[in-house]
Amino acid sequence: MKRRTFIKRAGLTAAGGLVAPYILPSGRLFAPTGAQLAGHVVVVMFAGGVRQQEAVGMRYLDDSQVGDPYPGNIMYNFLNGDPPEQKIVYGTGLGGVDPIPQLLGSTLQSQGTLFKEVHALSAGHYGGLNSIVQGSTVTTQGLKQRPLNPTIFEYLRRHGGYSATDVWFIGNGIGNSVPLLNYSAHPEYGAQYGANFFAPTVTFDSVCQQFMGDSKVYHPENELDPMYKLKYFLDNNFANYGGGLPNLGNTEDEKQSIKDFIEEMYDKTTANTIANPPISDNGDAQTIGYACEVLKWFKPACLFVNLTGVDNCHSNFTNYLRALHRADHSVAHLWNYIQNEIPEMANNTVMIATPECGRNDEPNAIVDQNNWKAYDHSDANAQRVWSMMVGPNIPSNLVIGDEGNQIGQVTDTMLTCAEILGVKDEVLASGNLASGTTSLLDQI
Repeated sequence: MKRRTFIKRAGLTAAGGLVAPYILPSGRLFAPTGAQLAGHVVVVMFAGGVRQQEAVGMRYLDDSQVGDPYPGNIMYNFLNGDPPEQKIVYGTGLGGVDPIPQLLGSTLQSQGTLFKEVHALSAGHYGGLNSIVQGSTVTTQGLKQRPLNPTIFEYLRRHGGYSATDVWFIGNGIGNSVPLLNYSAHPEYGAQYGANFFAPTVTFDSVCQQFMGDSKVYHPENELDPMYKLKYFLDNNFANYGGGLPNLGNTEDEKQSIKDFIEEMYDKTTANTIANPPISDNGDAQTIGYACEVLKWFKPACLFVNLTGVDNCHSNFTNYLRALHRADHSVAHLWNYIQNEIPEMANNTVMIATPECGRNDEPNAIVDQNNWKAYDHSDANAQRVWSMMVGPNIPSNLVIGDEGNQIGQVTDTMLTCAEILGVKDEVLASGNLASGTTSLLDQI
């Protein structure tokens, strides 16, 4: 092995224990007891608190800004419906006047099933994310605390025999509580059954790229400063763990595969060849690009990816509309990529998109550059969301529920994943699900 290659891999080994995926033990213990409906499930946690009116309501400004009665659909890769005709601010170009062209030949709604009015069990982000990954909410669940009940990843690994590299959680950062969602604090499950967590926009940001991307060997006498800068960066960002990263193991083959993957991602990041959406001018789009790379490299059975761009609705409604439009574009790219660039997953993958929470019915007092008011999430309207499901064995062009006819809840997403991948009976038998949780497939 060449010296530079050895040094680079050694550096990547250290990086892999910190800002790369968590490396977990693998090895199948059991086979899934249920029949698999598809070989793969991809869940998009979409995308930081989406107001029902601008999403499936397709009302654009009609229901949000006084004096601006302009309806329209800005999620036209997801939903059937015409885009707005006036006051276009959500696209690209100066002032956002150029809508992003539709990527999909037919909408996800036409290809799959839309649950148009779904109940979110929490009006907050972390409670909502917990609902999706563990299929329940716990009143004592707090920030910077792992899920108290097992996650879908743990059920899959313990009862379905899936390996560590079969299950992934792709986060858009390592702040707050997002990195804690890959496994629970439940005494019968835990890290040994958890998912690999990967925060690509941290692993490959400018700091890590500067100090690790080229695997430079620093002189111990006169170049310690950049090494300490990197140490402080990692220490500060991982302070949420309150005791350091868990001690997780893996097979030698998995170690090498992940090191090779990270090495290639540094090269592709430098070369600007990551599989990003055509418009990738925000963090959500870049997170989707790296999620595509994880899917292509590992072909996992289950991957969750978290998007949060629309959370800027707290203070800037215009930017919220732009982020919502880009999230639609990015998820369309993800679906296209699975079908056209990953033969092993094409026509064998179910994708589900579910917001973790909605937005308020009434605005707050903050106005943006267009004098439009912003929205928080705390009232009953913030518990109105939707779910989209597409893939094999999923009926096409079907809409279930409507405004005033709420069917299903966000915890259904987790049980649906369990059913698709063959561990539904074990999840139901655990007794850990929120009351009323039902597989979306049982509601069709």
